[in-house]
Amino acid sequence: MQQYELSIRANRRPETLERLLRVMRHRGFEVIKLQTESQQQEIAFHVVVQSERAVELLVNQLVKLPDVLELK
Repeated sequence: MQQYELSIRANRRPETLERLLRVMRHRGFEVIKLQTESQQQEIAFHVVVQSERAVELLVNQLVKLPDVLELK
């Protein structure tokens, strides 16, 4: 299995984390590590996921979420 690191900056809303995790699960990625840092109106996530699938499958879906501002 491959491991991938993602840095995500998103709007700080109660449902943001749940939506991110749901997309990761639905796309077949397992969360290995999750760190968050909350700021005033935004929240930053550093996530390590693993899967046998290509990370582009996950990235393409995450950027479609309305609260995601930046993904690296």
